[in-house]
Amino acid sequence: MSKIKSSNLGYPRIGENREWKKALESYWNGDITEAELLEKTGEVRLHHLKKQKEIGIDLIPVGDFSLYDQVLDTSATFGVVPKRFHYTGGKVDLDTYFAIARGADDAVASEMTKWFNTNYHYIVPELNDVTPTLAENRALNYYNEAKGKLGIDGKAVILGPITYLKISKGYEESQFSELVDTFLPLYVQVLKELVDAGATWVQIDEPIFVTDVAENVLAAAQKVYQTFAEEVPEINIIFQTYFEKVSDYETIVNLPVKGIGLDFVHGDSLSLLQEYGFPKDKVLAAGIVDGRNVWRAKLGEKLTLLETIKQFINEDQLIVQPSSSLLHVPITKKLEQKIDPIVLGGLSFADEKLEEIVILTKGLQQGRAAIETEIQKSITERNNLQANYRSNDKVHEEIKNLTPEDAKRNVSFEERSKLQEECLNLPLLPTTTIGSLPQTKEVRSTRAKWRKGEITDQQYEKFVKDNIKRWIDIQEQLDLDVLVHGEFERNDMVEYFGDKFNGFIVTENGYVQSYGSRYVKPPLIIGDVSWEKPITVKESVYAQSLTDRPVKGMLTGPVTILNWSFVHDASHRYETMKQIALALQKEVVALEKNGIKIIQVDEPALREGLPLDRAKWEEYLKVSAYAFRLATASVDADTQIHTHMCYSNFEDIFDCIDALDADVISIESSRSHGEIVSTFEENTYRKGIGLGVYDIHSPRVPSVNEIKQNIDRALETISPKQFWVNPDCGLKTRKEEETVAALEVMVQAAKEARQVKVTI
Repeated sequence: MSKIKSSNLGYPRIGENREWKKALESYWNGDITEAELLEKTGEVRLHHLKKQKEIGIDLIPVGDFSLYDQVLDTSATFGVVPKRFHYTGGKVDLDTYFAIARGADDAVASEMTKWFNTNYHYIVPELNDVTPTLAENRALNYYNEAKGKLGIDGKAVILGPITYLKISKGYEESQFSELVDTFLPLYVQVLKELVDAGATWVQIDEPIFVTDVAENVLAAAQKVYQTFAEEVPEINIIFQTYFEKVSDYETIVNLPVKGIGLDFVHGDSLSLLQEYGFPKDKVLAAGIVDGRNVWRAKLGEKLTLLETIKQFINEDQLIVQPSSSLLHVPITKKLEQKIDPIVLGGLSFADEKLEEIVILTKGLQQGRAAIETEIQKSITERNNLQANYRSNDKVHEEIKNLTPEDAKRNVSFEERSKLQEECLNLPLLPTTTIGSLPQTKEVRSTRAKWRKGEITDQQYEKFVKDNIKRWIDIQEQLDLDVLVHGEFERNDMVEYFGDKFNGFIVTENGYVQSYGSRYVKPPLIIGDVSWEKPITVKESVYAQSLTDRPVKGMLTGPVTILNWSFVHDASHRYETMKQIALALQKEVVALEKNGIKIIQVDEPALREGLPLDRAKWEEYLKVSAYAFRLATASVDADTQIHTHMCYSNFEDIFDCIDALDADVISIESSRSHGEIVSTFEENTYRKGIGLGVYDIHSPRVPSVNEIKQNIDRALETISPKQFWVNPDCGLKTRKEEETVAALEVMVQAAKEARQVKVTI
């Protein structure tokens, strides 16, 4: 019998019915105890493991599960806890663990940023003033649980030391080698304890090596894995990469490990294999099924690819697996009861992807004839989807006729800013929020009742209008300068537009983790995108009718809608981005015609979508800036265009930010305020900017002094005439009392800072 194995890299945490999310939030709300939380999440974890076993996966990952984030888990494993959380050593208790992620009364949360080019956020480790130790071997705990309760000899999953250190903060680059030496024996201890427990396979995730890394980082990897080979020879290590091809192929594949995991979906790993070959003494773990999209695999083409790969390795030295962890896709399409059956047939979520892995493994083991029925079924289902969701000729014609001039505003920023100043009459350091306001249980339950037909359209519309009016009143009482309608009619900033534009399909249960218990439901782009009728005008116009202060129209930008949707793999992504931009352009025009003079088009995913391969950066940034301008450039000069962006390494996209030609940009920055400000110290930026002055991902209410310090730090670099005062991000996940208290503090801090600047 062939020794070719099937494997998985990681599984979604949420639970089929969101049990994990519900348990987590119940614990944070004080509704259940720690013991109940651990019991409920343990049930979810074991169910997921059992399911993978039943599907037929040979190497089942253990240790990929988390109560918040796998990077935070690694920090807790090694006792990497910032001093402000009063950690005194030993196992990191659960409340400290959550405080690092969410903040505490006397300590701000650690920074949160995107995991490579995904919409998943991780908690950034802080290495300054900490002494790492093995506080708890979490991988061992999960391995023992799977083995003891389910009889699964799992593949332990560990975040590798090089990646962990490279995504951490709080040290100088010159200290990198010293830190590697500090963590190395701790990792060795983790591996030895796994061996003692009977583990034979371990997956060490090192995705940092799909980016450009320096020679000293490669040298550190050689040292680390040579040490593992010498001190823990009993364990089979898979050096796992994903999201792109590796940047130093020959060095990586010759590391002294049992297996090398490569992504054969994103990035051209096949060309590297064909050019340089593969060591005959190693297993190749081939990421063959897309772990980041939801479309049915072309099983025949995938099997052909596997057969090609097999030519470059020894017989049976192959593992078939997804291209990445399945954390980035929903759990199962079996819960989709209302979606078009033709669309459903073309979908593949986590469980279905694992079934595809097992089918492909069988095809390699027994020959193509053994899976011919499945191959033909996949062809039929994909063809049915494409045949029934045809292209839109009118959209194609519009795209064909686009010119560079279509994406340019007619008046320079300097001239526009004067006209906008006269039109809007805002004070120095104007205050605003990012867009969404608290979506309470009542808001969510009322929307659910409306969707189920339990209340009429008129009842739902009245409910939304009542909430808009109440919050316009609250914002005026708080004395905010620029108001928002609150987005009470919206479920999610991308899903909402996916439900309104042609070319999209919205799922019922296609949830994907963004951060902590925050899950989003990315829409599916299955055809050409077009605008049919106004989407946001009614609510925006109603809100503006209630106040003399400007109310922002709120839209999600074309880059973010693309990056936070599942785009059909037969579509050209950049063409689709332009289609979305044209649809948004029509909505922008409709808002302006109805008297909305500030329009915010959010692009939180612009940096996130930056390709990991630097050779692809220029095209992506050029197309992204063009698409944003295409959506926004048609407005009058005195209409102010805003945008918002999330945690990012902004130095990588600074020129693109400027090229958006937005009048005002707000940036999520409170957890890394000084670092973001330094980017603007090193680069000249003339347009309006709001660096988030407090963290909305934490329930804590900041002090006036805390916010003033953030304002003052920014004003060392940015002119008061440019600076806006706003929270980090939208406020939909916060409670009402937290929101009102925090905004009250923010406005007070802005007024005090404004008084100082006016006096000066």
